[in-house]
Amino acid sequence: MNTAVVDYIIVGQGLAGSCLAVELLNRKKKIAVIDFPMAQAASRVAAGLFNPVTGKKLSLTWLADELFPHLHKFYKDVERITDARFYFPMPVYRPFVSAGEQNEWMGRDSDFLSQYVEKVYSTPAFESQVINPYGGLLVKQCGYLDTIAFLTAIRNLVAQQGILLEEWFDEQALTVYPEKVSYRNLNASQVIFCTGVSANQSRFFSWLPIKPLKGEVLQLQADEVVPRIYNRGVYAVPGVWKAGATYNRFDGTTGVTPDALAELTNGLRSLIRFPYKITGQLWGFRPTVPDRRPILGIHPHHKNIIIFNGLGTKGVSLAPYFARQLVQWLENGHGLNNAVDIQRYKSVYWKSA
Repeated sequence: MNTAVVDYIIVGQGLAGSCLAVELLNRKKKIAVIDFPMAQAASRVAAGLFNPVTGKKLSLTWLADELFPHLHKFYKDVERITDARFYFPMPVYRPFVSAGEQNEWMGRDSDFLSQYVEKVYSTPAFESQVINPYGGLLVKQCGYLDTIAFLTAIRNLVAQQGILLEEWFDEQALTVYPEKVSYRNLNASQVIFCTGVSANQSRFFSWLPIKPLKGEVLQLQADEVVPRIYNRGVYAVPGVWKAGATYNRFDGTTGVTPDALAELTNGLRSLIRFPYKITGQLWGFRPTVPDRRPILGIHPHHKNIIIFNGLGTKGVSLAPYFARQLVQWLENGHGLNNAVDIQRYKSVYWKSA
């Protein structure tokens, strides 16, 4: 078999690998992507929600002012390139949990409100669909990504413009030279690992503190027209019709659980009024990092081995921005954000070596 020469080998085609592939192809780089799609991959299980106002304290997500303008343009551009539909802007309505929370929001900074919040309701809204006795926030710049449709579109793009190997990556078949890497009949300048929780089994990156966070979601069926996402404790996302998600750091088992089913069912019961039917339950492991920041950059010992990982629960919003930053670093020498640079864990590597 003839040897193929590419600029980059990408291992893994979840959200990180897919966004990275788009950025490299846009720069006319030759790439090969190695990936065996798994139904339980976190990128495929996720509802794809993106939302700049998150958490119990309703805080602005990290780097929102940079992430959200970028992701809106990125996904729209990729829809045009691939002639596929997977990006669905949609407001999120988040009911207040108490009168105290409602009062706190009435005094929030108006600039913050105007940029990310469409309206603050002090009385119940959308009552035929959602339970919200104290009103709530209608948040803008939100929506969902149909992750399966997105991953499929990028897979087709790579097959057309690059090399796609639909197989399990065999790390033992990777040979690292001073100026290149080779994998079977592929030669490349660098290999980029976008393998999620599988990094724990890598001889190159098992030392990193990437921890699996199990999440479960429900698949729903509903006949009602629902023009917004509802989110309080659990979310209900129309279109893809998923509800979730659980966050269990202590469950390392595969498969769905009755505890998660009960948690999500109870959450939905206290959130939405419209009729629905549960048609399935999905599970997966998200790659999380203790400081909740992605990990990008070069291996401490091998300059031709790169990582893009640790997107956690916000992969849809983080992946486009940091894929661009990683490519700018690789191709143009731009510095990486210190908060995401693998160098912050360099001491961990040398202690483990």
